Amino acid sequence: MLKKILAIVAMLYAAACFAAVDVNKANAAELDSIKGIGPAISTKIIDERKKGAFKDWNDFIARVKGVGEGNAAKFSAEGLTVNGTEFKSVAAAKKEEKKAAKEEKKETKAEAAKAPTGTASATQKLGGAKK
Repeated sequence: MLKKILAIVAMLYAAACFAAVDVNKANAAELDSIKGIGPAISTKIIDERKKGAFKDWNDFIARVKGVGEGNAAKFSAEGLTVNGTEFKSVAAAKKEEKKAAKEEKKETKAEAAKAPTGTASATQKLGGAKK
């Protein structure tokens, strides 16, 4: 019985350790629990958040001094989110946009191939050209 209770407590602790911390909802202690964020950065985050919630990762990076794309990627890997989303670097975001554009282009070509090629001309409907 004691082993089962300890196992359950251990599982709950492990789940809590891997839980995502949203930058717009977290307190200082929760922010400090993210590897790489200490009291100085958590204070900057909270101070900026008082001015308004962070819209996205780009807003977060722009407003919190000392946080760039590299730190944002590390914080995200450790479980930090902005409005529930993980950080995607600019390069990764552009890559996804290109991929989506390619897929859309393929779909457009496939639809064009399925569409009728045209209608019969007036001369064909009348049974040939007039002489």
